[in-house]
Amino acid sequence: MRVVTWNLLHGIALVDPLEAPSLAQVASSITADLIGLQEVDRHQERSNNEHQTKIVADAMGLPYWVFAPAITGTPGESWEGATDSHIHSHEHPKSGQEQPHYGVGLASRYPISNIEVLRFKAAPISLPLLVPSNPRPRMIKVADEPRVAIIADVETPLGILTVATTHLSFVPGFNVKQLRQLTKQLSERKNPVLIFGDFNLPGKLAKLVSRWDSLAELPTYPTFKPRIQFDHIIARGLSEVSIKQAQESAEVLQLPISDHCALVVEVTK
Repeated sequence: MRVVTWNLLHGIALVDPLEAPSLAQVASSITADLIGLQEVDRHQERSNNEHQTKIVADAMGLPYWVFAPAITGTPGESWEGATDSHIHSHEHPKSGQEQPHYGVGLASRYPISNIEVLRFKAAPISLPLLVPSNPRPRMIKVADEPRVAIIADVETPLGILTVATTHLSFVPGFNVKQLRQLTKQLSERKNPVLIFGDFNLPGKLAKLVSRWDSLAELPTYPTFKPRIQFDHIIARGLSEVSIKQAQESAEVLQLPISDHCALVVEVTK
């Protein structure tokens, strides 16, 4: 089973806008059975009011999907924390359609069930961050925002897997606390568990913090010259053979959209 995590930077292409492919075009080039998406827009003016989770799912031929917003409004502008009433999926694709949202998405080739959402409070501080901009990246002071994780069971040919996708805080310490909270939430599951997303934790720190197995240790950022790993796929309950095979299969996809590479592994029994 091919698993992908991708921070898609709300569909921004870091190339000449006149030459930039659409999100659907880029997504259609990715082969996956399961994909976690971070920095996802829905009904945002900056991304043409698109439903980006649905666009990716449709382009990849993944019939089951869910989107969970972390905020209602626009990052860096006016926003408030989203609630579970704003969650929507392939079963209810138009719920909350009139409001702009930003969060994470999950799309699957196989049925998903028992969907839960875990919410994390924003860190009460701002930090300077290097953000994509034309003609070159620029440093701005950014306030943290609430974060969210989607948790679901997926009925795969390998059996039922519990999966979670998330985008953790960029504030050191807060991201560690959030990852520990998420792994604790999932530690009693009887099924094998995968957590994937942008953890904002460099290198092997995610593995050390979680004490879970890392399925991929490859640089994922920035896209044009990956030097550091912020995006991770970690697991609990897989066999040693499955872990080794996943690690050997791991690769990054340098795509024309986003400043993050997509991270890919093959998960087997």
